[in-house]
Amino acid sequence: MIPLCALVAGFVLFLLLGHFGVLYFQGWQHSLRAALGIMFLLTASAHWGRRRPDLIAMVPPSLSRAPMLVTLTGIAEIAGAIGLQIPAFASLAALGLFLMLIAIFPANVFAARHQLTFGGRSAPALVPRTLIQIIFLVALYFAVFPRL
Repeated sequence: MIPLCALVAGFVLFLLLGHFGVLYFQGWQHSLRAALGIMFLLTASAHWGRRRPDLIAMVPPSLSRAPMLVTLTGIAEIAGAIGLQIPAFASLAALGLFLMLIAIFPANVFAARHQLTFGGRSAPALVPRTLIQIIFLVALYFAVFPRL
């Protein structure tokens, strides 16, 4: 839920900055890209902090090398967050993050079904987690593809 709050709050903040004259943020897509960047940097930070063991526990047992997978997804989130901010790479970064979110969704399903905790709190139930994931996927799409 915290990543969703970061996305929404960041989007509103960057839209306001655009409204008050920050040229880069005068387009809503740039505001959305920046908000997604903040969100993915936030989620990436968990890959090496106190919550790392929780992320490793979320990896389904059918996948080997859970610590390496957690590290790689953290690196992908950082690279994607940066790539979204560079116009020449934004579409590729969004596609990569889109695919990564789909690839890691089984870990969210595993966490919900096995009632794992994340930072001492229960992982979100499957339906809310699925809806949040869809919001992230839609945000990535609109951040780069339709040039409205």
